[in-house]
Amino acid sequence: MSGPILSGKEPAAPWPTELRLRKAEKILEIVYDDGVGFRIPAELLRVESPSAEVQGHSAAQKTLVSGRRHVGILEVEPVGNYAVRLVFDDLHDTGIFTWAYLRHLGENQDKLFKAYVDALAGKGLSRDPPTRG
Repeated sequence: MSGPILSGKEPAAPWPTELRLRKAEKILEIVYDDGVGFRIPAELLRVESPSAEVQGHSAAQKTLVSGRRHVGILEVEPVGNYAVRLVFDDLHDTGIFTWAYLRHLGENQDKLFKAYVDALAGKGLSRDPPTRG
């Protein structure tokens, strides 16, 4: 895989050299050409999906997704040479995860996960799926 062709003197964005789905661990591993790598949990990927369904069309429209503690990833599908589409086992499959967005999630996963858990608590929601009664 090669990076994009750039004009001028702009630096090349980090480009993935490895992408590995660890289904049993519910983890997506990604390593970039600058040597930086991340293990991103499927739950975080699902609740931060870049899809309009989750993100809305503005920050005010973002949907808080609950009950996804055990979500897994069924497939990782390439989208051109700039992204992947993740198919989750809850059948969500509309998010296109660019290399830059995956990098953002990897670099900020602790902060994003804490904000997610805090937002759930603030709304009286849970990471656990609803129990059937």
